[in-house]
Amino acid sequence: MITLILQQTLIITTFVMGMMMVIEYINVQTRGMWSQKLEKSPFTQIVLGAMMGIIPGCLGSYTMVSLYVHRVVMFPALVATLIATSGDEAFLMFSTIPATALKLTVILFAIALIAGVLTHFFVKNKFIGLREEAVLPLHHQNESCNRYHPALIIENLRQISFTRALLIAGVFAILISLLSGFVDGSHHLNTLMGAAESTLHTHDHSHDHGGEADWIRISMILLLSAILFIVLTAKEHFLQEHLWQHIIKKHFIKIFLWTFGVIVGIYFVNQYINLQNWISSNLYLVLLIALLIGVIPESGPHYVFVILFAQGALPLSILLASSIVQDGHGSLPLLAESGKGFLAAKFINIAVGAMAGILGIWFGF
Repeated sequence: MITLILQQTLIITTFVMGMMMVIEYINVQTRGMWSQKLEKSPFTQIVLGAMMGIIPGCLGSYTMVSLYVHRVVMFPALVATLIATSGDEAFLMFSTIPATALKLTVILFAIALIAGVLTHFFVKNKFIGLREEAVLPLHHQNESCNRYHPALIIENLRQISFTRALLIAGVFAILISLLSGFVDGSHHLNTLMGAAESTLHTHDHSHDHGGEADWIRISMILLLSAILFIVLTAKEHFLQEHLWQHIIKKHFIKIFLWTFGVIVGIYFVNQYINLQNWISSNLYLVLLIALLIGVIPESGPHYVFVILFAQGALPLSILLASSIVQDGHGSLPLLAESGKGFLAAKFINIAVGAMAGILGIWFGF
């Protein structure tokens, strides 16, 4: 059991840290031009956030959380992302109710844009829960941070430092684990999901997570390949100051421990409370429950709403409310970096989800 929990924690942490590294690398390579343009356009940030949010899975939300933590995008863009994302539920919806999933994606995108714009106008603090110094460092005047060239690979390997060797070894270790199947690559490990998975398979024996696991595995391999390229071609100053000091030492342990703790907590809750069966037995409270369950930064507990909708037991309005509030694992790194930002975003998500659900019920859809 501990091995499975560590696997899932490693996958999530690697995704987040990898996106941070790629973002920082691009930012320095372009001398911050892309991030500066993005910083000056709040509405572009909101559109980007909504677009990243509707990408199935958690990679889009991980990216936007990383940008928010580094103060490249503002809180309204983060809100748009978390409203638009359905996390890993998107895979299940597109495989079981594809037409509805497509319609729901369009609706979520529109609601995310509206919510992001309203948040921009009505929320004064654009970096809730972040410290002032949490920015992408550029060191414009330092030649060691100038553009890189692949030809540096030979020089870097010839005079390899301990940090570079450690990062290369770590990337290869994770790649080998993925390719060999030692790390599953799926967010939906049956033992971890407990009651969530058993309920899912009770209602839908035909559903298979293989395609989703393959997508996650491919994403991981592409991301790790990008990290390997960065580590091999980066100059020593960037490697030490940006990657090691600014990202790994500052964020890795915090994100890893928070992720591990939350997953362990959810696992033990699932051992004593079958959330899915309880929800199914209290359909009159299902909207309220969907909103409250949405606070959990996990995918398993939300599957029941997709399954119940697919069986015709729930209206689209409740599935929409659930999709608005829940973020899968996407909000886990935000919780690790800024509890205040996490709570503020969730508060807005719940308000928007409640409004959408109530209006949907009133108008009968």
